[in-house]
Amino acid sequence: MDTRYKKLAEVLINYSTNLKRGENVLIEAIEIPNPFVKALIQTAFEAGANPCLWIKDNQLLRELLLNASKEQLQLISENELALMKKMDAYVGVRGGMNINELSDVPADKMKLYQEYIWKKVHIEQRVKHTKWTILRFPNPAFAQQAGMSTEAFTDFFFDVCTMDYAKMAKAMEPLKRLMEKTDKVHIEGPGTDLTFSIKGIPVVPCSGGHNIPDGEVFTAPVKNSVNGKISFNTSTVYQGVSFSDVQLTFKDGKVVAASADKPEQINKILDTDEGARYVGEFSFGLNPFITKPMLDILFDEKITGSFHFTPGGAYDEADNGNRSAVHWDMVLIQTPEKGGGTISFDGKVIRKDGKFVTPELQGLNPENLK
Repeated sequence: MDTRYKKLAEVLINYSTNLKRGENVLIEAIEIPNPFVKALIQTAFEAGANPCLWIKDNQLLRELLLNASKEQLQLISENELALMKKMDAYVGVRGGMNINELSDVPADKMKLYQEYIWKKVHIEQRVKHTKWTILRFPNPAFAQQAGMSTEAFTDFFFDVCTMDYAKMAKAMEPLKRLMEKTDKVHIEGPGTDLTFSIKGIPVVPCSGGHNIPDGEVFTAPVKNSVNGKISFNTSTVYQGVSFSDVQLTFKDGKVVAASADKPEQINKILDTDEGARYVGEFSFGLNPFITKPMLDILFDEKITGSFHFTPGGAYDEADNGNRSAVHWDMVLIQTPEKGGGTISFDGKVIRKDGKFVTPELQGLNPENLK
């Protein structure tokens, strides 16, 4: 067994989910090499836990969804939900050789999947009631997305996923305290002039607990406070479809205009339900090893010098009251190479061109986290 598999399995089992003796853990492996799944199972047993296993494949999921009925997906949901309710923890490891595997599933079928399986099993049960972590595993397709050779990307992947997350957690503390005291946020940059309030919304630092790789501090805007325009400079994949050049215009919290390279499809997603046109998350990306987009949100939302702004439902930990089956993280990178920009808290610039400028926050800059 590759020793890196064992090291990463120990991060997921012993640090991220912190499994204890007697706890039940569901391992969901989507197109993952058996040796790594074996490492997860072995490490869970070593912790004294009781591992359960789901093996899934996106090509088979596509075939299922193409002609799925409401009643069929309700049945699947009932069975998956029954098992999830017995779990203390969840480890989701996602692979896949084609990120667009579900791109031709009809929108009405994807909506049913979101409502009955993703929302009921994952958003309402797994996220709220288990210790959970999610990881996307490296493969040639993922390396190609990142513009790297398979070997170089695999080396990068294991470096970033097994970094010193305890050091990162300590460096996040001053930003958490500052955000908790902040009312008005103002973001400026090319094509972007956005204001909103985060007053009274909890702030959550993420340093290896729920996502690997990790590195973000998130909250949510006060639901009706978002005004202005934002132009995202990072492509984003949602429901198997890649979108670029996304621009959103807000009035009193609601997306009143949305454009992208696929304008009809983006507006269909934002019309999924009432909450899809409001924002459920605002978060700083802070991982020093992730410096460019890879068309994978678990990596892209952590890009150093970035932030993400999320149409759709809020997390319970930072709840602004918005509810939706959609949760679509969209990333804007503010490094000089991407056009720069500023983020101000209550009239004071705290980050410029992707770098924190106030002394208490400079420990989060990449040169201080590596």
